[in-house]
Amino acid sequence: MKYIDHPCIKPDTVEERSYQTSMVRGCLNANSLLILPTGLGKTIVALYVAAEFVQKGKVMILAPTKPLLDQHLNTFTDLMVGHSVCVLNGSVPQKDRAEIVENNDIIIGTPQTVSNDLEQGRYNLDRFSLLIYDEAHRGVGDYAYVRVAEHCHKGIRSIGMTASPGANMNRIREVCSNLNFVRIDARSEDDPDVSPYVHDTYVINLKVNMPEELLIIDDLLKAQMGHYVDELIKLKIMNPARPPSRQHFLDIQRVLQMRLNSGEKTAYVYRGLALTSMCMKLYHAIMLAETQGITPLKIYLRKIEEEAEQENGGRSARDIIGRKEYIEMRALVDSTNVEHPKVSKVMSIVSKTLYDDPESKVMVFAQYRDTCEMLVEKLAGIEHARVGKLIGQSGGGLKQKEQIELLERLRSGEINVIVSTSVGEEGLDISSTNAVIFYEPVPSEIRTIQRRGRTGRKNDGDVYVLIADGTMDEAAENTSKRKEKTMRENIEKLNMELSRGRGFTSSPNRTSLDDF
Repeated sequence: MKYIDHPCIKPDTVEERSYQTSMVRGCLNANSLLILPTGLGKTIVALYVAAEFVQKGKVMILAPTKPLLDQHLNTFTDLMVGHSVCVLNGSVPQKDRAEIVENNDIIIGTPQTVSNDLEQGRYNLDRFSLLIYDEAHRGVGDYAYVRVAEHCHKGIRSIGMTASPGANMNRIREVCSNLNFVRIDARSEDDPDVSPYVHDTYVINLKVNMPEELLIIDDLLKAQMGHYVDELIKLKIMNPARPPSRQHFLDIQRVLQMRLNSGEKTAYVYRGLALTSMCMKLYHAIMLAETQGITPLKIYLRKIEEEAEQENGGRSARDIIGRKEYIEMRALVDSTNVEHPKVSKVMSIVSKTLYDDPESKVMVFAQYRDTCEMLVEKLAGIEHARVGKLIGQSGGGLKQKEQIELLERLRSGEINVIVSTSVGEEGLDISSTNAVIFYEPVPSEIRTIQRRGRTGRKNDGDVYVLIADGTMDEAAENTSKRKEKTMRENIEKLNMELSRGRGFTSSPNRTSLDDF
């Protein structure tokens, strides 16, 4: 094995890979957005680029979460030599930050902290030669990355890193414009210089059939929502040519709210808002019945019923629970013990994976916390399964420190199954797993790619996607595939656009690897 030979990188520690060296060379020539699949060493590319620039000036690395900060801190502390490294986040007292920046060469910070400091004039970026944005696809709108970029001087090199920038061409353009990127360097597992380092990932779509009880519950919920949809159409509030969907209801709600805010406080507008609210509640219940199961649905129905009991603001909920369709559906929910067939499928996959290889590690992704709770309880009963739950901080969840500790327990083998919400998709250093299970497909190419990247990193891995036949799962799976294909096509188009424009030419302060 050949290692990177660089005066600022610890000898015989970092494997030299041709695609990483090529990406580094591109970064030395121009401000670049790097797109590289999860597990293929974006952090090592950042280390190598930083090693080139730290001798010209200070280096700033921005990452959106504390776990990511800790990952970068560990990497740079372990592998960088001859230069001091520090972390800058909200836990560091404001009065100390300027001195910390002054006394260190590599500053690893959260964007909000750095943005606030720059705006308050605590320090500036004049002495910085390089700024690296991790998870750069966040650099849109008013996100702190955008505000930090406004403080960059012309001579600073700007580098962005992401596994998935998204399918929206305008969004990718906005990221490049906001963060001053003039070229895109995108690699996939199929590229000839990348493929030798990629383990096989097998994506297996598993179709399951809804049990009769769930189909009846689903039909009753749809019938009740159909009643409200019909009224919206009669009022000419809803477009009958456009299928009911969460986005459709949100669009209607936004238009009606604008009319209300402009002074149109009529019974027509209020009724439209009430109907839309009821449709959105029932749509969510349908989604839970089709894609999650009885337990999460029961929990949600109780929330609607608790809302109906409130003296103020519970009118829509009272309307819902008073209809005959709801009463019949609720009785069926209470009387059945049938869970979604996905539950037994998850248990079967986990059990077989651990039986085939007791050293295996499995990650299960579920959209909703209630589903996570249910799966943790079920999976805990499997022989040899040591189960942990990875959820976000809100609502009494896990603090970032606790998340990191949980992942360390996975790495050490203390636990071998993690059930996670979306918090496990991005920004956490999760050791390679033997299998990843999607309890449901997600209609987001970014989240799908992030989830999939949690296996096949150090060994071959399997990705199981559970799809309930004839449900919203199918639409979500198709949407994700379409968006991922569009994303790859748009990256190529945008790169061609940039190559034809002035932005693709080398920057005035172009640097060469040979200069070091």
